[in-house]
Amino acid sequence: MSKKMLVAYFSASGVTAKAAWKLSEAAGADLYEIKPEIPYSREDLDWMDEKSRSSVEMNDPKSRPGIAGKMEDMDQYEVVFVGFPIWWYVAPTIINTFLESYDFSGKTIVLFATSGGSGLGNTKEKLAPSCPGAVLLGGKMLNGALSQAELKAWVESL
Repeated sequence: MSKKMLVAYFSASGVTAKAAWKLSEAAGADLYEIKPEIPYSREDLDWMDEKSRSSVEMNDPKSRPGIAGKMEDMDQYEVVFVGFPIWWYVAPTIINTFLESYDFSGKTIVLFATSGGSGLGNTKEKLAPSCPGAVLLGGKMLNGALSQAELKAWVESL
């Protein structure tokens, strides 16, 4: 794939960051971290506490957590891999914030995620309204130790 590619990711605990780095290396893509304006603490991520920040955000479909900074020159990318941990069987709402911050019309967006136990579920359908005009591909779970060869083969198959 000779298109200009970007791997954009949100990682609360570092797991998705590692997967994103490996993917960017295998794909020859630029790397961009989607950083929340207010970083998530361990307490914020306690899914057992219905009052924790992540629980409150995920229970409100309109929630759009702020992002620190903005990706410059997004227009140069034809393919954007968007990675995140699975929260409540879907992408964290900060991913909606990211997708709604740019015009992805005519671009290909490829989702990837990490999770302790669940798959992508209906993440693609939930994110589609946030990136009108884009070709949104369902993507892949990047859990565990995927080799550069496996990642490269996946990227080339797109």
